[in-house]
Amino acid sequence: MDGKYDILIENFRQLVPISDQEAEIIKGAFVAKQLNKKELLLSKGDLSNHMRFVADGCLKVYSIGEKDMEHILQFGISGWWINDLYAYLTETTSELFIQAITPSTVLQIHRDRLNKLYDEIPMVDRFFRIKTQHGYVALQNRTIRTMSQTAEERYVKFISDYREMEQKIPQYMIAAFIGVTPEHLSAIRKKMSL
Repeated sequence: MDGKYDILIENFRQLVPISDQEAEIIKGAFVAKQLNKKELLLSKGDLSNHMRFVADGCLKVYSIGEKDMEHILQFGISGWWINDLYAYLTETTSELFIQAITPSTVLQIHRDRLNKLYDEIPMVDRFFRIKTQHGYVALQNRTIRTMSQTAEERYVKFISDYREMEQKIPQYMIAAFIGVTPEHLSAIRKKMSL
């Protein structure tokens, strides 16, 4: 399990300097949660009180629309953060679900412990400020792509972002993520393989 915490620390060190002693404090503040395939980490109506780091596996963040249709907002793969950030920041109940696509390990920290960690290690506060900014930029870029790119262009972007997980994510989920029907995605893939 220690290797999974090393991935977390490397993620911090990509953005902010932290000492080995601070790294041990951070490791101690996060709790590992093992998820089975299809297990829910967060359900609509739950409070989102944790920041969550995907140490291993693949998860999806989604909402349920009309006719029980899934709308996938994000996939979370090893080395990525995943959450209903709106619910977390506003301390309201979640409108989203987070579910494991594959067996996964998530390292999470409760809001109260994170607030204490901000005081103990100021670089943690800076790290999450930067991550929140990056998350906002990514969301805006995804929104603009959805409005302005073709389905083929969105699929190419998906392949680029999730190359190592593409074969593990069912086609209907990829279709839900890029905003097309599974049949349309099949036609796109067939056209691209010619």
